[in-house]
Formats: sequence, structure tokens, C-alpha cells
Amino acid sequence: MHSAAAPHAPLVQVGKADVSAEDVLAVARGNAKVEIGPDAIAEMATARARIDALAAEPRPVYGVSTGFGALAVRHISPELRAQLQRSLVRSHAAGMGPAVEREVVRALIFLRMKTLASGRTGVRPLVAQTMAAILNAGITPVVREFGSLGCSGDLAPLSHCALALMGEGVATGPDGVEKPAGELLAAAGIEPVELLEKEGLALINGTDGMLGMLVMAIADLQRLFTTADITAAMTLEALLGSDKVLAPELHAPIRPHPGQALSAANMLAVLKDSGLTGHHQDDAPRVQDAYSIRCAPQVAGAGRDTLAHAALVASRELAASVDNPVVLPDGRVESNGNFHGAPVAYVLDFLAIAAADLGSISERRTDRLLDKARSHGLPAFLADDPGVDSGLMIAQYTQAALVSENKRLAVPASVDSIPSSAMQEDHVSMGWSAARKLRQAVENLGRILAVELTAAARALEIRQQADASGTVAPATAAAMAAAREAGVGGAGRDRFLSPDLEAAAALVASGALVQAVEQVTGPLA
Repeated sequence: MHSAAAPHAPLVQVGKADVSAEDVLAVARGNAKVEIGPDAIAEMATARARIDALAAEPRPVYGVSTGFGALAVRHISPELRAQLQRSLVRSHAAGMGPAVEREVVRALIFLRMKTLASGRTGVRPLVAQTMAAILNAGITPVVREFGSLGCSGDLAPLSHCALALMGEGVATGPDGVEKPAGELLAAAGIEPVELLEKEGLALINGTDGMLGMLVMAIADLQRLFTTADITAAMTLEALLGSDKVLAPELHAPIRPHPGQALSAANMLAVLKDSGLTGHHQDDAPRVQDAYSIRCAPQVAGAGRDTLAHAALVASRELAASVDNPVVLPDGRVESNGNFHGAPVAYVLDFLAIAAADLGSISERRTDRLLDKARSHGLPAFLADDPGVDSGLMIAQYTQAALVSENKRLAVPASVDSIPSSAMQEDHVSMGWSAARKLRQAVENLGRILAVELTAAARALEIRQQADASGTVAPATAAAMAAAREAGVGGAGRDRFLSPDLEAAAALVASGALVQAVEQVTGPLA
């Protein structure tokens, strides 16, 4: 659907059409305002009329006049149906653990609101409009870390959001202070919603949490894959490696994986006009560089292709209207299994594997920079006075710990299933868990690449100090300058190292490193 408006007037209008990943990011991270379009309001009203008609019939209809899950066999009389919806939300808001991040909750609410606006769920327009008002007021329900099995949707997380819609539970306001949700709604002039037939179920029956986290992880990984191409090029340069392996004719024409060609092109662009590459046949001749250098485009490229597949799955899920039952265009209300999170869970796990492997090859390159026996003339651990100084020895330990952690996080969540609801829900996706661990893996990957950046920048500085004629590539020089400006110290005696590494991590996370390099190379993939 509609892209977010310009930064001066951030607005995302949700209509019957699909929302985009950019819309999700604008609302979740950019605090864009949202509104429900008139086409969506009309569609919702039409579908609601069908639900009202079914509610008046004597026969039981799942989600309208029955219980839920294993309790779906009970027909609920009209006078108990409002209580049924309240009880559903209250009982399902059973999460535990620390509160998840604000951006995750905003994505969760926005994506559920998007599905309600499709007119396939049968809720009143008032429900979606109130969700929009909550987002626009900067009110964020407190959603707990644990509670979703990723089937029947992200039930517990969405229930915590629905509870706030009812004026119950806890939330944070624009100031980040946690208060009773009812107080925050009242302060913002928002009336709590009295849920009618099917509305409680429609509010909690979707893959919105895992999908929101997938969309954000894709955006973060796109930046980190470009960052990895930059740091790999810097390491190749610092190790006096050959850039001939990056030639375009060695990639797409003979091994047509798109991501591989993109990574090779990025590295070649970063290394343009370097005076240090191609010296692998000098003092200590090498026929070929090590795999971690020579195969960098192949490994990063495989991750890029995995990322492209994940983006395709995300786009399909963004186009979905996940609920059970759904109101079809012909007026039928039908049960289904579309709430199952398997499609999203799989790619969340795939991305965790790609992130782990990208971090692993980065650590191997860093280790080569620090090992005097393999660094082609660089001092041990890039120390000023090896033996007296330890240089970046323990920075690599930290990097290795992060790599090891990411290998554990790469164990798939989606291969597990614990039956629930008295065996009615006997196969679940664990997609929420896959998303939570991917967020940690992505954060770890940024730190891993920050360590390689720190080491490669120092190694290149040492090369320049030893031989003024050994000029680095202009793009590499821009990366080094950005690192120094950010507070990443250069070569010299040992000092308190943690602040340097944190500064490098912030530079990577912000995207400023990529931006600095692109000032020289032009846009990188």
C-alpha cells in the first residue's frame, strides 16, 4: 500500500491494499502517524454486518457464538458473548518475562490493525480506529517476552495489546513511564473499546509479532551485509591480498547466484585505486588468499540470497489477512489454518543461520589480521610493542564469544513443537521464539563486524605508517576516517579498549559507516 509520507508529515494511511515493509518501519521505528482510509472503513462495515447476521442465528458459528480452541464445542448465548470476548483477552494475556522493545509492540499493533482494515475479520471500524489512536498517542502496551507458540497467531503478545485497547493492563506513555493502560487512554482522550462478537478473537489471531520482527531484521541485515562487504574489503587490503578474485566475470557469468555478484561488486568498488592489493606474490608469495578472504563474496552472497527469500516471504505475509474464521468477499465466514506461523518461522531461522555464518567468516578474517604468522608483516595482535602491549588480542576473544553465541542462536526454533490447548493445537511454529533469537543474533552480528572494522582500520594505519607509498583505497580511507571520527582509536599503546569497540558498534548500527563509504563509491548493494 501506501508509503509513509515525507519526514515533515509522517503519515501512513491503511486501506484495503497491502502495507509495505517501509510502512511498518515508519510506524515502528519512525513514530509515523497512522489513519484508516475510507475504503477500509467501508469494507469493515460490510463485513461486520455479516458477523451481526450470523450472531443472530441459532446455529453455532466458531469465533462468533462459540468458545475457542479446545472449548469451541460450547455454544455461547447472546447475553454472555461480550463477557466471552473480555474473558478471551484477559485469559490470553498470560505473558511472562521482561517487556519486549517498543518498536516490536508498535509493529505488532500496526500489523494487526492492517489486517482488521482488510475487512476479512468482521470487526467494527471503531476497533481499528482506536488502535490507530493508541499508536498516534504514543501509548505502548507492555508485552512480555514469553507466551507465544507462533500458532493461532502470537496469542499472548497480541492479547496484551488487546487488553490495553479495553482500557486494562499496563502500558507506557510517550515518556516511557509504565502506568495502567486505562489512565493513559483517558489522558489521551481515547475511549476503551467494549468488544462485541468475534472482535476479541480477531485482535489476537495473527502472525503480527513475528512478522514485524522479520521486517525489522531484514532492514538491519541489509545494512549489515553491506557493512560486511566493506570490512572484508578492508581486511583483504590490509593483508595485501588479491582483488582479482572479485572480477565480475568470475561471478554471475559462471556461477549465477545474485547475492555473490553483488558482494563481489561491493568489495571491488571499495578497493578501487588501492595501492596495497595485489602484493600476494611479493616477499612471501601466495598462490591464493585464504578462504575467509577469497570466498567472502560466496559466503556473504549466500546470505544475501537468503535475505532476498526472506523478503519475498515477508511481502507475501504483509499481503495476507490472517484471522480465523475469516469473512470472504462473498459473505461466507469460514474457518482456516492461516494463523500458523510456519512460513515466517522458517525464514526467521534461515536468517539466524546466515547471520551466524557471516559473523563466523568475519571472525576468521580478524584472527588473520592479528596472527603474526599469517598477517604478512603486521605486528602480533596489531600491538605497538608486542609482549609489553597486547593490542587487539582480547577484542578477538570478545568477537569469538559473540560468534559462539550466534552459533547457538542459529539452532532452529521452527523444528520444535509443543502441543497445547488439550491437543487441539497439536503442532505449533515457535515463530515468535525464532524472531526473538534472530533479533539478538542481528545485534551480535553488528558487534562482530565492528571488531573486524576496528582491526582492519588499525592494520591499514600500520601499513601506512610503515610505508607512506602504500596508499589505501579512497573508500577505505573514508571508512577509516569515519571510524576515527566516531571515537575508534588508531594504532598505539594499549588503552581501555571497550569504548573503542562500542564506538565501532554504534557506527555500524547507525549505518554511518556505509554512508561514509558510499560518499566515495556511490550506492552499494
